[in-house]
Amino acid sequence: MRTMASTGGRDGGGYTPPRVKRSPWGLVALVLLIGVALIRNGAADGSGPPQPASDSAADSRYAVTLTPDEVLRPSEPLPKSSPSRIVVPTIRVNAPLTRVGLDSEGWIDSPPADDKNLAGWFKDAVTPGEKGTAVVVGHVDNQKGPAVFYNLGALKKGNEVEVARKDGRTAVFSVYGIEVFDKKSFPADRVYGETGSPELRVITCGGGYSKGSGYSANVVVFARLVQTRG
Repeated sequence: MRTMASTGGRDGGGYTPPRVKRSPWGLVALVLLIGVALIRNGAADGSGPPQPASDSAADSRYAVTLTPDEVLRPSEPLPKSSPSRIVVPTIRVNAPLTRVGLDSEGWIDSPPADDKNLAGWFKDAVTPGEKGTAVVVGHVDNQKGPAVFYNLGALKKGNEVEVARKDGRTAVFSVYGIEVFDKKSFPADRVYGETGSPELRVITCGGGYSKGSGYSANVVVFARLVQTRG
C-alpha cells in the first residue's frame, strides 16, 4: 500500500488520493489510501474540522425522505460537459475546479495543496450531471490552515451542492448522506458504484488525526442531481 510523500515537517495537503482498480464485475472502483504528514490547522481549540452527525448516513436505498410525503427523486441526466466551479452555499464554498487524473503509477492526483480554494474533479469518471457517479475531491487543510473542504462534514441532508459546467448549465445536487469511512476499509463499491441516477461524491480527509499518519478517514458526501439551471 503506497503512502503520500511528506512535504516536510507537519506540512501536507488534507486529502489522500485514491487509486483506480478493476473490480470483478468490470466496473471502475476507487480505493483510498493512507496519507502521511497531513496537517490539522485552523481550529484554535485543536478540535479539527467538523465531522458528520451520527444520523447522516446515506440511505441504503439511495433515497432520503425530505418530508413525510416527499422523496428525493433524480432529475433528468445532462450530456457530458466539463465542470468549472463548485458552490456549496451552506458552508460558504465557492471554488474553481481543476482536472485531476492519474499519475504515471496509476494513482489519482489531488489538486495542488498550496491553493486553499481549489477543488479537483476526476476527469476519468462522468462529468457532474451525467448519468453515473461524478467525483470531486479537495483538501481539508494545507500548510496555512483550513482549505476548501474544511467544513464539508458540517453538511446535512437536504443541503445543496451546485456545479457550474462549461456548457452554461448549473447542475444542482441534493445531499442525501454524509459519512466518515476509515481509509483502511474504504467501501469503494458503495461510494463510487452507479445507482442509475446522476450522482455526485465530494470527498476530503476526516476522522482522527495523528502527526505520524495524518487523518485516519475520509468524509464522503453523497448527493443526487435534482435540478438544472441555465
